[in-house]
Amino acid sequence: MVLQLSGDIMGGSDYELFTGTIKELVSEGHMDLVLDMDKVRYINSTGLGILVSGLTTLKKNMGQMKICNLSTRIDRLFSVTSLTSVFETYESVDEALASFKD
Repeated sequence: MVLQLSGDIMGGSDYELFTGTIKELVSEGHMDLVLDMDKVRYINSTGLGILVSGLTTLKKNMGQMKICNLSTRIDRLFSVTSLTSVFETYESVDEALASFKD
């Protein structure tokens, strides 16, 4: 399953929407998820927490979350916060999807 995110991820209603979507996907049997962040302009620390929360939910259900299409700015943020050791990141949706076959 590919989930395309867009805009700014900053908490508040973003949290409710994202976690609700993750829980719905899990209940439908979608345990492996790719987050396409090509259209994400900005993410703050609360937004990063939202992504970690989603990953935790998937892992509790034996699923995986992979992230692709990070902008240079957001990729640097992932590096600085050491989230590159938490999330598998890929250049494209195709690469992320192919990684599930390994």
